[in-house]
Amino acid sequence: MAKKTEYWSATGRRKTSTASVRLKKGKGKIIINNCDYNDYFGRDISKMIMKQPLELAEAIGEYDIYANVKGGGLSGQAGAIRLGIARILVKMNADLRIDLKKAGMLTRDSREVERKKYGQPGARKKFQFSKR
Repeated sequence: MAKKTEYWSATGRRKTSTASVRLKKGKGKIIINNCDYNDYFGRDISKMIMKQPLELAEAIGEYDIYANVKGGGLSGQAGAIRLGIARILVKMNADLRIDLKKAGMLTRDSREVERKKYGQPGARKKFQFSKR
């Protein structure tokens, strides 16, 4: 009979990115879209953002993380993964909720790009006015 591995899952979103995150006991391996996270994220800041909930919970190296991310850029994807990981940690241990909430990691950042309006070069920018 096959051994069943227990894992936790959650979804995180930021801007136009959506991350489906799974977490299970392991050695700290992080795989994003079937690629190691060091190869996937070029910037150190994106790697740091993604790991923030684990650092706060003092759980770095205890869990293997598997994430599938779609849409947006790398910054939004890192934020989406962070929200997914934070939600999983709260599911696993409700005592972490207070610390994660205080750090702002359980709140979905709802800011989106404002659409461009017709008759203007951008969302808010107007053409330069010239009297003559």
